[in-house]
Amino acid sequence: MAVWLHRFSRRFLFATGALALRAVADHPSGPKGQLFDSDWRRYSDPATELEVYRITDPTYTSTLPDYTNRIISRNSASLLFCCDRAGSPQAFRMDLKTGETRQLTDRPNLDAASLNLLPDGRSFCYFADRILYLVNFATLREREVYTIPEGWDRSPGLSVTSDSALAVFAERRDDRSRLRGVPFAAGAPRSILEAGVPISNPIERPLRGQFLYRAMPEAQASEIWIVDRDGRRNRRLKLAAGATGPANWSADGRTLLYLNFPDDRKQLNAIREHFPDDDKDKLVAPTSQYVQFGFNRDTSVFVGASRNVASPVILILLRVTHRELTLCEHKASHPETVGPMFSPDAQRVYFQSDRHGKPALYAMHVERLVEKIGEDKE
Repeated sequence: MAVWLHRFSRRFLFATGALALRAVADHPSGPKGQLFDSDWRRYSDPATELEVYRITDPTYTSTLPDYTNRIISRNSASLLFCCDRAGSPQAFRMDLKTGETRQLTDRPNLDAASLNLLPDGRSFCYFADRILYLVNFATLREREVYTIPEGWDRSPGLSVTSDSALAVFAERRDDRSRLRGVPFAAGAPRSILEAGVPISNPIERPLRGQFLYRAMPEAQASEIWIVDRDGRRNRRLKLAAGATGPANWSADGRTLLYLNFPDDRKQLNAIREHFPDDDKDKLVAPTSQYVQFGFNRDTSVFVGASRNVASPVILILLRVTHRELTLCEHKASHPETVGPMFSPDAQRVYFQSDRHGKPALYAMHVERLVEKIGEDKE
């Protein structure tokens, strides 16, 4: 009997091992829930000698989602990002105290830009192929929320409302577009508006029940529009002449901060502020050719990525003085992908660069330069 058990155990182990290898081959992205040790590396920036932390390994690709998405927890303790270290691009969450990361998905064709924290902090959503998924952080259980209908394609951008109730995005079919609102819980999907031009990148306006979106008339520059949550009062914002770059709402929803790119490329790119309720627009400050930017919650300090070939750096800019301070070099081959942002408490800056190989994520402590802001209560 003992011999039979011994033989059975060896045969059983061999079979189960073969099955395990087959499972790995069938799912090259690895299992959900897998933990990885910290990859943090600290170095002194060559330009400023300030300390920079490279928080992911550049031997694999790590990217930040769209710059308007919620990706850092309200208490500034964790970061949601995309990484292919397990074989294919998947969602990961990093503990910003220890550097440990956890794989959250194993879904093929995940759209890295769509990763988005829900404001309640208990879950996140994303698109993979034509399906919108909602994932619970505690269990990693996924639920299919919505499927793009046949004949329609999804346009760039995914917004989640501040009450964690609704996902908002645009769909396109031929020369028609529509802005869709899809509830995460009860209720049917609905079209907020329809348009005869391509639309994309909706962003909820805080505390106002409105959405910003981009419209692209044929042979014209992108336009910024806002519309009420019920589809009423749809109008174009009268922004400054030139191209409109990255744009995002202030925390109170009162103003829209955006980068203005003058038609004359010899002129400086500028941060501007628009007041939709008063239909007013003003200059905040010229910049050292920012191509991407972010700001702290009271919009007193900005962080930008310069496209200047001779000086590819990350800078912070004080609103009150217009003074800039260089933090470090980014040296990204595509500066528009750098996506610099403050943590909610404004004590760290995060950005993306491929300066050391494949795209990786970086962090800097700025507590000596920027005043701490309390936890976002939203």
